[in-house]
Amino acid sequence: MKKVVFFLALVIIWQAVAYSNVWASNVFPSPLDIIEDLAYMASDGSLFYGIGTSLARLAIGLSIAISGGIVLGVLMARVDTINQTIGSLVLGLQSIPSIAWVPLAILWFGLTDGGIIFVTTIGAIFAVTINTYTGVKNINPHYIEAGKNMGAHGSKLITSVLLPAAFPYMISGFKQGWAFAWRGVIGAEILFSFLGLGFILNAGRQLNDVSEIIAIMIVIMGIGMLMDGAIFKRLENKVMIRWGLR
Repeated sequence: MKKVVFFLALVIIWQAVAYSNVWASNVFPSPLDIIEDLAYMASDGSLFYGIGTSLARLAIGLSIAISGGIVLGVLMARVDTINQTIGSLVLGLQSIPSIAWVPLAILWFGLTDGGIIFVTTIGAIFAVTINTYTGVKNINPHYIEAGKNMGAHGSKLITSVLLPAAFPYMISGFKQGWAFAWRGVIGAEILFSFLGLGFILNAGRQLNDVSEIIAIMIVIMGIGMLMDGAIFKRLENKVMIRWGLR
């Protein structure tokens, strides 16, 4: 209820400032201008096409990042040589912002979906890797010994003992990875200028259409809040309750 009141008050203040004509409407559009822009983009289908394109790239990139990050994280936690070599490299690579990979992606993949998915994947994979590594390293050694005594070795030990025990940490990695991936896909679409919400955002800049830019920013923020609240927070709560951590 407090959130609804807060956002309602924010919109009312925004509309009041817009009506005061302190700034021209093409510099500071009102909420009604934003709604009109969203309605127009929805009516011609460009909004839904942009959302669908961005989400499809996100889904592919994040899936690759989660799969690769889990494998790499488990290997780093279980094989000391990999941890001392690739592990140190992962820590360094994590500090590189997703957007810094864009020039390399353009040269390697050209202005294609592959380049945007590459930026999305590389932006998320290290967060998943490090959280998986931390989760596996923090497993009580007695659990691993018990699993081995019960006949779990190799891949069975990983799927039946390590991953379930490390899951609370992995959920945090997925959550971080999703946030990095979402930023990565939008940032890459802006620079690639190749379909998606980032492309519409950049088109608004080229047309000096502040209303369109703010409208798309609100859509990007709304999808981020929806995904975080509807999927990751619920999943995190269920896992924490199931593991007795909450």
